[in-house]
Amino acid sequence: MSLSIVAGDKVPGKPRASQPKATREEVLGRARALVPILAARSAECERLRKAPDATVRDFVESGLLRVCQPGRYGGYDLGYDVLCEVIQTLAEGCGSQAWVYMVLGDNPLKLSAYDLRAQDDVWSEDSTKKLCVAVSPVGRASEVEGGVVWNGVHGFSSGIDHADWVMCGGYIYDKDGKRGRGLMALMPTSDIRIIDDWHVMGLAGSGSKSFEAKDVFVPDHRTLDKAANDAGRAPGTLFYTAPVTRLPRGGVSAVSYTAVVVGVAKGFLNNFYETTAPRQSREKSVAIQPGIQMSVGQAAAEIEAAERMYLGAIRETMEVLARGEDVPAHMHVQGKRNACYAAQLCLNAVQRLYNIAGGRALYSESVLNRQFRDCFAAAAHHSLVWESAAIDYGKHVLGVAK
Repeated sequence: MSLSIVAGDKVPGKPRASQPKATREEVLGRARALVPILAARSAECERLRKAPDATVRDFVESGLLRVCQPGRYGGYDLGYDVLCEVIQTLAEGCGSQAWVYMVLGDNPLKLSAYDLRAQDDVWSEDSTKKLCVAVSPVGRASEVEGGVVWNGVHGFSSGIDHADWVMCGGYIYDKDGKRGRGLMALMPTSDIRIIDDWHVMGLAGSGSKSFEAKDVFVPDHRTLDKAANDAGRAPGTLFYTAPVTRLPRGGVSAVSYTAVVVGVAKGFLNNFYETTAPRQSREKSVAIQPGIQMSVGQAAAEIEAAERMYLGAIRETMEVLARGEDVPAHMHVQGKRNACYAAQLCLNAVQRLYNIAGGRALYSESVLNRQFRDCFAAAAHHSLVWESAAIDYGKHVLGVAK
Protein backbone atom coordinates (compact mmCIF):
# COMPACT_ATOMS: atom_id res chain seq x y z
CA MET A 1 0.00 0.00 0.00
CA SER A 2 1.41 3.37 -0.96
CA LEU A 3 0.71 6.52 1.02
CA SER A 4 -0.18 9.74 -0.81
CA ILE A 5 1.86 11.93 1.49
CA VAL A 6 4.52 14.48 0.59
CA ALA A 7 8.04 13.32 1.36
CA GLY A 8 10.22 15.27 3.80
CA ASP A 9 12.02 18.31 2.46
CA LYS A 10 15.77 18.75 2.42
CA VAL A 11 16.03 22.54 2.53
CA PRO A 12 18.74 23.55 5.03
CA GLY A 13 17.60 25.49 8.03
CA LYS A 14 13.93 25.97 7.27
CA PRO A 15 10.88 24.14 5.89
CA ARG A 16 9.80 24.57 2.31
CA ALA A 17 7.03 27.10 1.88
CA SER A 18 5.15 24.49 -0.16
CA GLN A 19 5.07 22.05 2.76
CA PRO A 20 2.89 23.48 5.55
CA LYS A 21 2.91 22.07 9.02
CA ALA A 22 0.52 19.17 9.61
CA THR A 23 -2.27 19.22 12.17
CA ARG A 24 -3.00 16.69 14.88
CA GLU A 25 -5.88 15.28 12.86
CA GLU A 26 -3.69 14.90 9.76
CA VAL A 27 -0.87 13.04 11.47
CA LEU A 28 -3.30 10.76 13.30
CA GLY A 29 -4.98 9.99 9.99
CA ARG A 30 -1.61 9.05 8.51
CA ALA A 31 -0.87 6.85 11.51
CA ARG A 32 -4.21 5.07 11.23
CA ALA A 33 -3.49 4.36 7.56
CA LEU A 34 -0.30 2.58 8.58
CA VAL A 35 -1.85 0.31 11.23
CA PRO A 36 -2.87 -2.55 8.89
CA ILE A 37 0.45 -2.23 7.07
CA LEU A 38 2.43 -2.60 10.30
CA ALA A 39 0.22 -5.50 11.36
CA ALA A 40 0.95 -7.30 8.09
CA ARG A 41 4.69 -6.81 8.65
CA SER A 42 4.73 -7.76 12.34
CA ALA A 43 5.89 -11.35 11.83
CA GLU A 44 8.65 -10.24 9.47
CA CYS A 45 9.67 -7.54 11.93
CA GLU A 46 10.06 -10.10 14.70
CA ARG A 47 12.03 -12.43 12.43
CA LEU A 48 14.38 -9.63 11.36
CA ARG A 49 14.79 -8.42 14.95
CA LYS A 50 14.48 -4.88 13.63
CA ALA A 51 11.88 -2.74 11.89
CA PRO A 52 11.66 -3.50 8.15
CA ASP A 53 13.29 -0.86 5.96
CA ALA A 54 9.93 -0.30 4.27
CA THR A 55 8.39 0.67 7.61
CA VAL A 56 11.01 3.30 8.34
CA ARG A 57 10.55 4.66 4.81
CA ASP A 58 6.83 4.93 5.55
CA PHE A 59 7.58 6.84 8.74
CA VAL A 60 9.75 9.29 6.80
CA GLU A 61 7.50 9.70 3.77
CA SER A 62 4.37 10.13 5.88
CA GLY A 63 6.00 12.97 7.78
CA LEU A 64 5.31 11.21 11.09
CA LEU A 65 8.92 11.65 12.20
CA ARG A 66 8.35 15.42 12.02
CA VAL A 67 5.68 15.57 14.72
CA CYS A 68 8.03 17.06 17.34
CA GLN A 69 10.84 18.16 15.03
CA PRO A 70 11.49 21.93 15.12
CA GLY A 71 9.87 24.00 12.38
CA ARG A 72 13.32 25.38 11.56
CA TYR A 73 14.02 22.04 9.87
CA GLY A 74 10.60 21.35 8.43
CA GLY A 75 9.06 19.88 11.56
CA TYR A 76 5.52 20.33 12.82
CA ASP A 77 6.22 21.54 16.40
CA LEU A 78 3.22 19.56 17.66
CA GLY A 79 2.71 18.62 21.30
CA TYR A 80 4.11 15.60 23.06
CA ASP A 81 0.55 14.44 23.59
CA VAL A 82 0.13 14.23 19.82
CA LEU A 83 3.33 12.21 19.52
CA CYS A 84 1.94 9.81 22.13
CA GLU A 85 -1.34 9.48 20.25
CA VAL A 86 0.57 8.59 17.08
CA ILE A 87 2.71 6.06 18.96
CA GLN A 88 -0.35 4.46 20.52
CA THR A 89 -2.14 4.26 17.18
CA LEU A 90 0.81 2.57 15.46
CA ALA A 91 1.23 0.14 18.37
CA GLU A 92 -2.22 -1.27 17.68
CA GLY A 93 -0.65 -2.70 14.51
CA CYS A 94 2.75 -3.75 15.87
CA GLY A 95 4.45 -3.05 19.18
CA SER A 96 8.01 -3.37 17.89
CA GLN A 97 7.56 -1.07 14.92
CA ALA A 98 5.73 1.44 17.11
CA TRP A 99 8.60 1.30 19.60
CA VAL A 100 11.04 2.17 16.82
CA TYR A 101 8.74 5.01 15.78
CA MET A 102 8.62 6.24 19.37
CA VAL A 103 12.41 6.48 19.45
CA LEU A 104 12.87 7.96 15.99
CA GLY A 105 9.95 10.35 16.55
CA ASP A 106 11.01 11.53 20.00
CA ASN A 107 14.70 11.97 19.29
CA PRO A 108 14.28 15.03 17.02
CA LEU A 109 12.88 16.70 20.14
CA LYS A 110 15.91 15.52 22.14
CA LEU A 111 18.21 16.95 19.48
CA SER A 112 16.34 20.26 19.57
CA ALA A 113 17.82 20.80 23.04
CA TYR A 114 21.37 20.88 21.66
CA ASP A 115 23.33 23.85 20.39
CA LEU A 116 22.03 24.94 16.96
CA ARG A 117 25.38 24.02 15.42
CA ALA A 118 24.82 20.41 16.44
CA GLN A 119 21.34 20.46 14.93
CA ASP A 120 22.76 21.88 11.70
CA ASP A 121 25.38 19.11 11.67
CA VAL A 122 22.53 16.59 11.52
CA TRP A 123 19.82 18.33 9.49
CA SER A 124 21.27 21.17 7.42
CA GLU A 125 21.75 19.00 4.34
CA ASP A 126 18.94 16.50 4.93
CA SER A 127 16.24 17.19 7.49
CA THR A 128 15.08 13.55 7.39
CA LYS A 129 18.24 12.23 9.06
CA LYS A 130 17.33 9.88 11.91
CA LEU A 131 18.68 9.58 15.44
CA CYS A 132 18.72 6.89 18.09
CA VAL A 133 19.70 7.19 21.73
CA ALA A 134 21.26 5.28 24.63
CA VAL A 135 20.34 7.22 27.75
CA SER A 136 22.01 5.15 30.48
CA PRO A 137 25.09 7.18 31.54
CA VAL A 138 27.77 4.56 31.05
CA GLY A 139 30.00 6.61 28.75
CA ARG A 140 33.31 8.02 29.95
CA ALA A 141 34.37 11.38 28.56
CA SER A 142 37.82 12.95 28.86
CA GLU A 143 38.08 16.68 28.21
CA VAL A 144 40.42 17.74 25.42
CA GLU A 145 40.82 20.97 23.51
CA GLY A 146 37.57 21.78 21.71
CA GLY A 147 35.54 18.91 23.10
CA VAL A 148 35.75 15.46 24.71
CA VAL A 149 37.01 12.01 23.79
CA TRP A 150 34.24 9.47 24.38
CA ASN A 151 34.44 5.78 25.28
CA GLY A 152 31.69 3.39 26.24
CA VAL A 153 29.58 0.36 25.41
CA HIS A 154 25.97 1.53 25.32
CA GLY A 155 22.97 -0.80 25.40
CA PHE A 156 19.32 -0.81 24.40
CA SER A 157 19.63 1.58 21.46
CA SER A 158 16.32 0.87 19.73
CA GLY A 159 16.22 1.43 15.98
CA ILE A 160 19.96 1.85 15.68
CA ASP A 161 20.05 -0.06 12.39
CA HIS A 162 18.14 2.83 10.83
CA ALA A 163 19.91 5.74 12.52
CA ASP A 164 22.36 8.21 11.03
CA TRP A 165 23.36 9.67 14.40
CA VAL A 166 23.39 8.49 18.01
CA MET A 167 23.05 10.31 21.32
CA CYS A 168 24.48 8.63 24.41
CA GLY A 169 24.82 9.40 28.10
CA GLY A 170 27.82 9.48 30.38
CA TYR A 171 30.02 11.54 32.66
CA ILE A 172 33.21 13.54 32.39
CA TYR A 173 36.14 11.97 34.25
CA ASP A 174 39.38 13.76 35.11
CA LYS A 175 42.84 12.25 34.78
CA ASP A 176 42.55 10.79 38.30
CA GLY A 177 39.32 9.01 37.47
CA LYS A 178 37.12 11.38 39.47
CA ARG A 179 33.62 11.68 38.04
CA GLY A 180 32.32 15.10 37.09
CA ARG A 181 29.15 16.41 35.47
CA GLY A 182 26.78 14.29 33.44
CA LEU A 183 26.29 14.93 29.76
CA MET A 184 24.91 13.56 26.52
CA ALA A 185 27.07 13.23 23.42
CA LEU A 186 26.03 13.33 19.76
CA MET A 187 28.02 11.40 17.17
CA PRO A 188 27.44 9.95 13.68
CA THR A 189 26.86 6.21 13.47
CA SER A 190 29.93 5.99 11.27
CA ASP A 191 31.95 6.61 14.46
CA ILE A 192 30.50 3.68 16.42
CA ARG A 193 30.34 -0.12 16.17
CA ILE A 194 26.94 -1.80 16.40
CA ILE A 195 26.82 -4.98 18.51
CA ASP A 196 24.22 -7.51 17.37
CA ASP A 197 23.04 -8.67 20.79
CA TRP A 198 19.24 -8.19 20.65
CA HIS A 199 17.83 -11.71 21.19
CA VAL A 200 14.75 -11.32 23.39
CA MET A 201 11.23 -12.60 24.09
CA GLY A 202 9.31 -9.34 23.61
CA LEU A 203 9.67 -6.31 21.33
CA ALA A 204 12.05 -8.53 19.39
CA GLY A 205 11.62 -6.39 16.28
CA SER A 206 12.69 -3.16 17.97
CA GLY A 207 16.35 -3.83 17.16
CA SER A 208 17.43 -2.46 20.55
CA LYS A 209 21.07 -3.39 20.09
CA SER A 210 24.20 -2.20 21.86
CA PHE A 211 26.98 -0.13 20.33
CA GLU A 212 30.54 0.76 21.21
CA ALA A 213 32.14 4.18 20.98
CA LYS A 214 35.92 3.95 21.16
CA ASP A 215 38.07 7.09 21.40
CA VAL A 216 35.47 9.16 19.54
CA PHE A 217 36.14 12.90 19.49
CA VAL A 218 32.96 14.88 20.18
CA PRO A 219 33.19 18.67 19.73
CA ASP A 220 31.82 20.83 22.53
CA HIS A 221 28.77 21.92 20.55
CA ARG A 222 27.69 18.27 20.23
CA THR A 223 27.61 17.72 23.99
CA LEU A 224 24.65 18.55 26.20
CA ASP A 225 24.70 19.18 29.94
CA LYS A 226 22.33 16.63 31.49
CA ALA A 227 21.20 18.75 34.43
CA ALA A 228 20.21 21.67 32.20
CA ASN A 229 18.49 19.35 29.75
CA ASP A 230 16.47 17.55 32.43
CA ALA A 231 15.30 20.90 33.77
CA GLY A 232 14.23 22.12 30.33
CA ARG A 233 16.96 24.80 30.19
CA ALA A 234 19.20 23.42 27.47
CA PRO A 235 20.51 25.69 24.65
CA GLY A 236 17.78 24.75 22.19
CA THR A 237 15.05 25.54 24.69
CA LEU A 238 16.36 29.09 24.88
CA PHE A 239 16.07 29.46 21.10
CA TYR A 240 12.80 27.77 20.19
CA THR A 241 9.35 29.01 21.12
CA ALA A 242 7.25 25.86 20.54
CA PRO A 243 5.98 24.67 23.94
CA VAL A 244 7.04 21.07 23.30
CA THR A 245 10.72 22.07 23.14
CA ARG A 246 10.57 23.01 26.83
CA LEU A 247 9.26 19.65 28.02
CA PRO A 248 11.45 18.54 30.97
CA ARG A 249 12.73 14.98 30.95
CA GLY A 250 12.56 12.29 33.59
CA GLY A 251 9.00 12.69 34.89
CA VAL A 252 5.87 12.98 32.82
CA SER A 253 7.86 12.30 29.64
CA ALA A 254 7.65 8.58 30.55
CA VAL A 255 4.22 8.63 28.91
CA SER A 256 5.79 7.87 25.52
CA TYR A 257 6.57 4.35 26.74
CA THR A 258 3.06 4.03 28.13
CA ALA A 259 1.71 4.93 24.70
CA VAL A 260 3.26 1.74 23.31
CA VAL A 261 1.84 -0.37 26.14
CA VAL A 262 -1.67 1.04 25.71
CA GLY A 263 -1.55 0.71 21.94
CA VAL A 264 -0.45 -2.91 22.09
CA ALA A 265 -3.15 -3.63 24.67
CA LYS A 266 -5.81 -2.07 22.45
CA GLY A 267 -4.60 -4.13 19.51
CA PHE A 268 -4.67 -7.25 21.68
CA LEU A 269 -8.21 -6.47 22.81
CA ASN A 270 -9.46 -6.05 19.24
CA ASN A 271 -7.81 -9.28 18.13
CA PHE A 272 -9.28 -11.05 21.15
CA TYR A 273 -12.75 -9.92 20.07
CA GLU A 274 -12.18 -11.22 16.54
CA THR A 275 -10.88 -14.63 17.62
CA THR A 276 -13.25 -15.19 20.54
CA ALA A 277 -16.60 -14.17 19.03
CA PRO A 278 -16.73 -17.19 16.66
CA ARG A 279 -14.67 -19.54 18.84
CA GLN A 280 -16.01 -22.96 19.83
CA SER A 281 -14.74 -25.12 22.68
CA ARG A 282 -16.10 -28.65 23.06
CA GLU A 283 -18.74 -27.71 20.47
CA LYS A 284 -19.98 -24.84 22.61
CA SER A 285 -19.71 -21.12 22.00
CA VAL A 286 -17.08 -19.47 24.16
CA ALA A 287 -18.59 -16.01 23.75
CA ILE A 288 -21.81 -16.92 25.60
CA GLN A 289 -19.95 -17.79 28.80
CA PRO A 290 -20.58 -15.14 31.52
CA GLY A 291 -17.00 -15.46 32.77
CA ILE A 292 -15.63 -14.58 29.31
CA GLN A 293 -18.02 -11.65 29.02
CA MET A 294 -17.05 -10.36 32.45
CA SER A 295 -13.34 -10.62 31.68
CA VAL A 296 -13.78 -8.74 28.41
CA GLY A 297 -15.73 -5.96 30.09
CA GLN A 298 -13.18 -5.55 32.85
CA ALA A 299 -10.19 -5.62 30.49
CA ALA A 300 -11.77 -3.08 28.14
CA ALA A 301 -12.46 -0.76 31.10
CA GLU A 302 -8.87 -1.07 32.34
CA ILE A 303 -7.40 -0.26 28.93
CA GLU A 304 -9.70 2.72 28.43
CA ALA A 305 -8.88 4.01 31.91
CA ALA A 306 -5.18 3.64 31.17
CA GLU A 307 -5.49 5.64 27.95
CA ARG A 308 -7.39 8.46 29.62
CA MET A 309 -5.02 8.48 32.58
CA TYR A 310 -1.72 8.90 30.76
CA LEU A 311 -3.02 11.15 27.97
CA GLY A 312 -4.71 13.38 30.52
CA ALA A 313 -1.40 13.85 32.33
CA ILE A 314 0.58 14.84 29.24
CA ARG A 315 -2.18 17.07 27.89
CA GLU A 316 -2.27 19.01 31.15
CA THR A 317 1.51 19.34 31.00
CA MET A 318 1.35 20.68 27.46
CA GLU A 319 -1.26 23.24 28.55
CA VAL A 320 1.14 24.50 31.22
CA LEU A 321 3.97 24.77 28.71
CA ALA A 322 1.69 26.54 26.22
CA ARG A 323 1.04 29.22 28.85
CA GLY A 324 4.79 29.77 29.12
CA GLU A 325 4.92 28.39 32.64
CA ASP A 326 7.33 25.91 34.20
CA VAL A 327 6.03 22.42 34.90
CA PRO A 328 5.48 22.22 38.69
CA ALA A 329 7.05 19.44 40.72
CA HIS A 330 3.65 17.95 41.54
CA MET A 331 2.86 17.56 37.85
CA HIS A 332 6.15 15.71 37.33
CA VAL A 333 5.50 13.07 39.97
CA GLN A 334 1.80 12.83 39.16
CA GLY A 335 2.51 12.39 35.46
CA LYS A 336 5.08 9.68 36.14
CA ARG A 337 2.62 8.01 38.53
CA ASN A 338 -0.08 8.04 35.86
CA ALA A 339 2.29 6.71 33.18
CA CYS A 340 3.36 3.79 35.33
CA TYR A 341 -0.06 2.92 36.70
CA ALA A 342 -1.61 3.02 33.23
CA ALA A 343 0.96 0.45 32.12
CA GLN A 344 -0.02 -1.75 35.07
CA LEU A 345 -3.69 -1.52 34.13
CA CYS A 346 -2.87 -2.71 30.61
CA LEU A 347 -0.72 -5.54 31.92
CA ASN A 348 -3.60 -6.73 34.07
CA ALA A 349 -6.03 -6.53 31.15
CA VAL A 350 -3.81 -8.39 28.70
CA GLN A 351 -2.89 -11.08 31.24
CA ARG A 352 -6.55 -11.64 32.09
CA LEU A 353 -7.54 -12.09 28.45
CA TYR A 354 -4.52 -14.17 27.49
CA ASN A 355 -5.39 -16.63 30.25
CA ILE A 356 -8.76 -17.31 28.57
CA ALA A 357 -7.65 -17.00 24.93
CA GLY A 358 -7.37 -20.75 24.43
CA GLY A 359 -4.61 -23.10 23.41
CA ARG A 360 -4.13 -21.60 19.95
CA ALA A 361 -2.85 -18.39 21.53
CA LEU A 362 0.14 -20.36 22.83
CA TYR A 363 1.59 -20.86 19.35
CA SER A 364 4.53 -18.57 18.63
CA GLU A 365 2.98 -17.41 15.34
CA SER A 366 -0.20 -16.31 17.09
CA VAL A 367 -0.80 -12.55 16.94
CA LEU A 368 -2.12 -12.68 20.51
CA ASN A 369 1.07 -14.40 21.61
CA ARG A 370 3.23 -11.70 20.05
CA GLN A 371 1.13 -8.87 21.46
CA PHE A 372 1.15 -10.50 24.90
CA ARG A 373 4.97 -10.63 24.89
CA ASP A 374 5.32 -7.12 23.46
CA CYS A 375 3.01 -5.66 26.09
CA PHE A 376 4.98 -7.18 28.93
CA ALA A 377 8.31 -6.17 27.40
CA ALA A 378 7.23 -2.55 26.89
CA ALA A 379 5.86 -2.28 30.43
CA ALA A 380 9.16 -3.62 31.80
CA HIS A 381 11.03 -0.47 30.74
CA HIS A 382 12.78 1.13 33.70
CA SER A 383 10.80 4.35 33.16
CA LEU A 384 7.58 2.47 33.95
CA VAL A 385 8.47 0.81 37.26
CA TRP A 386 5.27 1.29 39.24
CA GLU A 387 6.75 0.82 42.70
CA SER A 388 9.33 3.59 42.21
CA ALA A 389 6.76 6.01 40.80
CA ALA A 390 4.30 5.30 43.61
CA ILE A 391 6.94 5.83 46.30
CA ASP A 392 8.15 9.09 44.71
CA TYR A 393 4.57 10.35 44.55
CA GLY A 394 3.93 9.36 48.14
CA LYS A 395 7.07 11.11 49.31
CA HIS A 396 6.11 14.25 47.44
CA VAL A 397 2.56 14.58 48.72
CA LEU A 398 3.60 13.69 52.29
CA GLY A 399 6.46 16.18 52.30
CA VAL A 400 9.16 13.54 52.78
CA ALA A 401 12.52 14.45 51.29
CA LYS A 402 13.89 12.01 48.75
